[in-house]
Amino acid sequence: MTDNIVIRKMLDTDWPAVKNIYLEGIATGNATFQTDAPSFEEWTKSHHATCRFVAVKGDLVVGWIAISSVSNRVVYKGVGEVSVYVSIKAKSGGIGTLLLSKLIEESENEGFWTLQSSIFKENTASLKLHKKMGFREVGYREKIAQHYGVWRDVLLLERRSEIVN
Repeated sequence: MTDNIVIRKMLDTDWPAVKNIYLEGIATGNATFQTDAPSFEEWTKSHHATCRFVAVKGDLVVGWIAISSVSNRVVYKGVGEVSVYVSIKAKSGGIGTLLLSKLIEESENEGFWTLQSSIFKENTASLKLHKKMGFREVGYREKIAQHYGVWRDVLLLERRSEIVN
């Protein structure tokens, strides 16, 4: 199913499609604590400039992935938080695997030694994808925040690079 998928750098002009896919994820109730997508300016300011990619089928963006910093402190410059979203029209087609593979490769080129994700325990597809790509569960945060008035738990996963130390 991934034969016609191209993974490329995210362009500023991809934002409308990226935002729509993000909104699809928000609508599931299991992708993020966010309840609305930020402006492009807010989003781009909070994500690493080179570690952001889109999956394209034909001329349609069907998924995206990016890294945000976990801290402004220099000692954490090689630790990034992963966000990965695939359009509901393209779920279960291997696109998440392609995106995460590309991100891992590029993040290591950029000097990232740890990638981490906080995932709702109900988001079994994302948990499966991350574990398949070498992430391991390192913790559990019980009732870390409320989502639409309901306390939610997240699992903490990380992947340590075997190349960058």
